Amino acid sequence: IQAAWNLKTRALTEMVYVDEIDMDQEGIAEIILDENAIAQVARPGTSLKLPGTGQGGGPSPAVRPVTQSGRPITGFVRPSTQSGRPSTMEQAIRTPRTALTARPITSASGGYVRPGTASMITNPDGPFINLSRLNLTKYAQKPKLAKALFEYIFHHENDIKNALDLAALATEYAQFKDWWWKVQIGKCYYRLGLYREAEKQFKSALKQQDMVDTILYLAKVYLRLDQPVTALNLFKQGLERFPGEVTLICGIARIYEEMNNISSAAEYYKDVLKQDNTHVEAIACIGSNHFYSDQPEIALRFYRRLLQMGVYNCQLFNNLGLCCFYAQQYDMTLSSFERALFLAENEEETADVWYNLGHVAVGIGDLNLAYQCFKLTLVNNNDYAEAYNNLAVLEMRKGHTEQARALLQTASSLAPHMYEPHFNVAILSEKVGDLQRSYTAAQKSEEAFPGHVDTQQLMKQLKEHFAML
Repeated sequence: IQAAWNLKTRALTEMVYVDEIDMDQEGIAEIILDENAIAQVARPGTSLKLPGTGQGGGPSPAVRPVTQSGRPITGFVRPSTQSGRPSTMEQAIRTPRTALTARPITSASGGYVRPGTASMITNPDGPFINLSRLNLTKYAQKPKLAKALFEYIFHHENDIKNALDLAALATEYAQFKDWWWKVQIGKCYYRLGLYREAEKQFKSALKQQDMVDTILYLAKVYLRLDQPVTALNLFKQGLERFPGEVTLICGIARIYEEMNNISSAAEYYKDVLKQDNTHVEAIACIGSNHFYSDQPEIALRFYRRLLQMGVYNCQLFNNLGLCCFYAQQYDMTLSSFERALFLAENEEETADVWYNLGHVAVGIGDLNLAYQCFKLTLVNNNDYAEAYNNLAVLEMRKGHTEQARALLQTASSLAPHMYEPHFNVAILSEKVGDLQRSYTAAQKSEEAFPGHVDTQQLMKQLKEHFAML
């Protein structure tokens, strides 16, 4: 530490004056030793935190809606990327999740969905296994029993501390020659937020035994460290050793999609279908990409393929209804949405269907029906920002300025990443003569979507007004 401190102090004195350094020795040593620290400003195309800087030229928010993080809406829900993983060791230890809680199904394994261990749900009389009374040293010396016990502690009880202790004792008993235990230790470190330690364990396991699942875990570590390029290189190296492995190709496609490089993602998803033509995620993502590329007829073929494969849920019929509407196959549109409403499992799904029905009503010119559909959307989901925005537009058409303004303010507060509410507030304020508020809202719209032509024209007009004043 002293050598690192001397080196860091010398580097700082070369950049700034010594008397300007407002940090103590302990603070600088903490920065040096923080292996999980991520660069604040990443190079373009190398970070998932700034997806707009991707090299592929992501889709426009005017064509394809984006999430709050700036990524395009994909064709597949991936629970592992939406889960609130514990970011620190304290959070992971204090907030254990058992089998009775809603844990994302794809976060337990690197590439495959793990079935729930429902048969081991804790008995009312007491726990299935009392972990506090276990002699882990004794069980670590019985390899077959130790592996089953580790699976129970890790996946069912989610007691990462005891699982890590057992794995450490078992790998020590195996004289550090069992790659399986190294992978399990890496999984525990990943859960605890110790990503660099997890990286070392996974790399060591790969040297002993080349496994696809280990590659997937190591890639998850790099993605959590915001190193997508390193993860891509790892996947491509894995494909050299495991040619045609679907999970590795799909991992590359996901990373490109998260980096807004949609064209490259679509190519890799097509490669996935060459290896496995029943891969639901690839079919859904290619279908959504064609839909947002103004090719609803081709997207319809992909979604019909999913229907033929036996996928039968609300989301699929909702997408079929939209594709039929934009492909001008009106005879199937309403029946598809009706089936989607019937299959909706919760209020959020129902709200999505009613919102899309509102768009269909706007398309056929029935504004009263559209108004009712957007109202029903808010009945099912009161935080639906897009429905607030569209209701405000309908209120503006009726001349209800104050109601429209209130709805737009609600929409912009619920979804500040959307440019439409800000732009509509700017237009509304400009019409009633409130130029200052219009200019402020137009700035927010331009910040959310820099390439929006109408916002740029409005900003130009407002600047001309201010110049005249």
